[in-house]
Amino acid sequence: MNAPTEPGPDGPAVRLGTTAVVTVQDTFALRRSARAVADLLGADGQDAVRLATALSELGRGLLGADRLSAGFELLPGRPAALRVTLAWRGGHRLPAEALEASARLLSTHHEHGGGDGLVRIEQRLGHGSGPEPAPELVEQARRLLEAHTGPSALEDSRAQTRDLIAALEHTRAQREELRRLNSELEETNQGVLALYSELSEELEETNRGVVALYAELDEKSRQLREASEAKSRFWANVSHELRTPVNAVVGLAELLRADTGAPPEERCRQLSLIADSGRTLLALVDELLDVAKAESGTLDPLWAPLDLRAVLAHLDGTLRGLARPGVELRIGPAPELPEPLIGDETMLVRILRNLLSNALKFTEHGSVELTARIEGAGDGGPCLVLTVTDTGVGIPADQHERVFEEFYQVKGAHQRGRRGTGLGLPYARRLTEILGGTLRLDSAPGRGTALTVRLPARPAPPVGARRGVLVAVDDDPVFRDVLRPLLHEIAERVEEVHDGASALAAVRETRPDGIVLDLHLGDVDGYRVLAELRADAALRRIPVVILTSASLTAADRARLSHARAVLPKSGLSGGRIAAALSAPRPAAARRPPSPEEGS
Repeated sequence: MNAPTEPGPDGPAVRLGTTAVVTVQDTFALRRSARAVADLLGADGQDAVRLATALSELGRGLLGADRLSAGFELLPGRPAALRVTLAWRGGHRLPAEALEASARLLSTHHEHGGGDGLVRIEQRLGHGSGPEPAPELVEQARRLLEAHTGPSALEDSRAQTRDLIAALEHTRAQREELRRLNSELEETNQGVLALYSELSEELEETNRGVVALYAELDEKSRQLREASEAKSRFWANVSHELRTPVNAVVGLAELLRADTGAPPEERCRQLSLIADSGRTLLALVDELLDVAKAESGTLDPLWAPLDLRAVLAHLDGTLRGLARPGVELRIGPAPELPEPLIGDETMLVRILRNLLSNALKFTEHGSVELTARIEGAGDGGPCLVLTVTDTGVGIPADQHERVFEEFYQVKGAHQRGRRGTGLGLPYARRLTEILGGTLRLDSAPGRGTALTVRLPARPAPPVGARRGVLVAVDDDPVFRDVLRPLLHEIAERVEEVHDGASALAAVRETRPDGIVLDLHLGDVDGYRVLAELRADAALRRIPVVILTSASLTAADRARLSHARAVLPKSGLSGGRIAAALSAPRPAAARRPPSPEEGS
């Protein structure tokens, strides 16, 4: 019978031919013809084998059916397809095993009814949107089907064996390709994991940086708030403290000018008040300028032998008149010392005067006492300990750090009637740090206050004591003539050099007991020399004193922090240079920058 022809999706099907399938030999021929036609029309080798195998299974299952035939059709399209339809008459049933075997290989359509049956399979030709088979190939396929002859069972078995071997080879190649792809995928996965790990670490590092940045921003915001509060306190306190004496000066001057007939005694009293107000105003301005210098780093100690007894006697004489009635002021005595100490007398007097005047201001009864002692050598050497104690109102624990903020004053009724800027304690602490010491507060309301100053106790060189070798570095021959006799007073031998390069060579050769260094020396200046000395472990302990007539910025002084002292070239003496060379080393808090920064 002739099976009905269904058009393809891209037009009517092209008939190629029909072959009868009657004997076993015909099933062999069907298999062979199907594969040959599929190969000719462009099917993949494995696809052609699948088509031939499916037809072989279906042909064997339908063998013996009445008028069994196989019709071949070309379905146009992109891609084209080869359709084979097996049709028969009568009640022959297609075995389920054959239908299942065909369905595993290709899409299979089966119909049976009214005594007739058909089964249809299709195989794509080529891949994607390739061209349809050429007309000459279609004609050749028709001739192949017209010459349909079947091989022997042995030949068919051999053909199937060859197909099986080819399929196995193809499967093995696919397995090898799959293994290679798996290997590449594993390497890709490892790369992805490494990239993910790297990106995770970078993200974590970025997050840490962001957190640190936020913390820094919070800290900067806090500092800005504190600076704003300090500015507000500054204007509130300073404007009041400045206006009070200025108003007094202006008011008294106007009164003197208007009251020309006032008695001489009254005019003298008013002039005295004007002078007192002017002195108060000058003291306030001096205090503000000193605090500004200390904060900017432009205040350096002038090291010299320090007579502690004279310092305490001076404080006792100038401050005793500030004590209220009923308040006893006790100062000293100075500890017994075999020789004077090294220090800056002016800074020490300012520290103690601020502490004592602050204690006297807030003590209404009881006593204010200053004691001095030397504590034994520890890791940092012996210390001079000065303690100011009072029986005043005391300071709450939560205010202990705030009282060291500029312009801050503890709130309370005890402040009424007591003038001040809130600069005394911050200024005293800053000066103490400049001298290489510490200032500690111990106080509680109703118990009074104790302020303890600890300073390095470095004995001054005995009078007449001389160093072995000093190196003097200055490019000005006139100043070297001035400096030479001063250095010979304190040293057995003085090596003079006029430039930085020669200075470093001389220091490395002589290993002197001290260096006196100018800053402006040409290509290798004093900053570079000091940085080179600091970077050399064998030379960094040699004391260096800077002599300069230049005005230094805070950045300049930071680069000179390794030096024992910075002295002006005017007003020099051998004793002052010797004291500066014996001064304590710079404190850890004032550690100099790295050699690269310093150079």
